[in-house]
Amino acid sequence: MGKTSLSSNVAGLAAAGGLRTLVVDLDPQGNVARDFGLEPDDGRDLLTALVTSGPLPVRPGVRDGLDVVLSGQEVADVSLLAQSRQARGGVRLAETLHSALAAIEDDYDLIVIDSPPGERVLVEAALGVAQAVVVPTRADAGSLDGLEVVAKRLAAAWEHNPDVRLAGVVLFGIGARTGAVEAEVRATIRSILGESAPIFDARIRHAEVAAYDARNAGLLVHELEGAAAEGRRARLAALRTGDAVHSNVRVRNASGLADDYEALTREILTRLAAIEQEVSADAR
Repeated sequence: MGKTSLSSNVAGLAAAGGLRTLVVDLDPQGNVARDFGLEPDDGRDLLTALVTSGPLPVRPGVRDGLDVVLSGQEVADVSLLAQSRQARGGVRLAETLHSALAAIEDDYDLIVIDSPPGERVLVEAALGVAQAVVVPTRADAGSLDGLEVVAKRLAAAWEHNPDVRLAGVVLFGIGARTGAVEAEVRATIRSILGESAPIFDARIRHAEVAAYDARNAGLLVHELEGAAAEGRRARLAALRTGDAVHSNVRVRNASGLADDYEALTREILTRLAAIEQEVSADAR
């Protein structure tokens, strides 16, 4: 549902705006590496950290002001190992993750966790340490049905993490001329999560070529916008010279999608600041 693209691009824009940012990939698919143009990771170092309560394998300087913790297929084994440890009276995975993040949280203004879509233990661990949850959803019935699962998991997380809040739902992959559909989807979301459920005004448009090019080139969308402009200039120059132009960026203009992510990031950061104030007020 676009969760990794959302995590990577919001984190990248936050870092570009001056926030010291960390992205923690908990998804065994490991697509955060692709979004940032890094070699795929097997996830073994992250698995070791989660199982042994060791330090997280932070990879610094992936972008200015942005570090990442990469995941990979090995992390899928953490569910079984964590359940076995808890059955023997050991600490919950969320406690291990909380301790690992607590050791480095002062180094960052923002920590973004990309959770997997179906690994229950990893999702519960992420919810167990998060202060705010952003949920992307598409307009199809299957994605909207998944919101009920998210709502149940969020409610269950309050037992161990009463500070976690739903920051908002993001409409993802919405067409440019689907105003009526978008209004209907927003109404459906509120029928599932409640009338007061926060839904971000900004939404991420359907832009398949731009999304493909961004991940294929290892560029964030705001970086792709610049690459697309350079490609356009190169093609215009080639008209004069007759030279062939070779590029792994095919999209002609990524500014619309880049604007979507920028508007959404601004909304998310505003909402996060409000949630932080709410949590502080509740603690007093």
